[in-house]
Amino acid sequence: MQPFSSTTVSIQRDTRAWQFQVWASFAVAVFLCATGLSWLPGETLDRAFMVMGYVFCLSTAFMLAKFIRDNQQAEATTSRDVPMWRLVVWGSFFTAMGLTGWGLVRMEINDAYKAFLGVSWLFLISSVFTLAKTLRDRHEADLIEARLQGRRAARQEAAASASAE
Repeated sequence: MQPFSSTTVSIQRDTRAWQFQVWASFAVAVFLCATGLSWLPGETLDRAFMVMGYVFCLSTAFMLAKFIRDNQQAEATTSRDVPMWRLVVWGSFFTAMGLTGWGLVRMEINDAYKAFLGVSWLFLISSVFTLAKTLRDRHEADLIEARLQGRRAARQEAAASASAE
């Protein structure tokens, strides 16, 4: 019979307060951006351009956060993304940010309104990165916990079959 090895494994998880803060920040950022864009004065085409720009920035920020995290985890292995995908991810992010910033600067609206839209837009992008990290951390902690539970169950099965013999 093999000796039973007991090790304590600590799984790092975010507190509920942190998770609430992250989700609340993201919700506030989305609300501020939506409010600013819905009351945006000017041409309909300008408003449509800005909404598309904000959505493009939002999606590319999530994509960039996932790309960076995946590549950071893949450093130990050889399963890294191809250089063309790296160009697509970074290029999309900078294109979205650049075009949205250009559209905001060139719009003929009050400077205070531009400042509101700009700050809410940057708040949205920063909250996306924090939200993406928090969601990924929770997913990884869940995977580790599931693996540990599977190992415990396998050990218990092995111990039960060994004692039955």
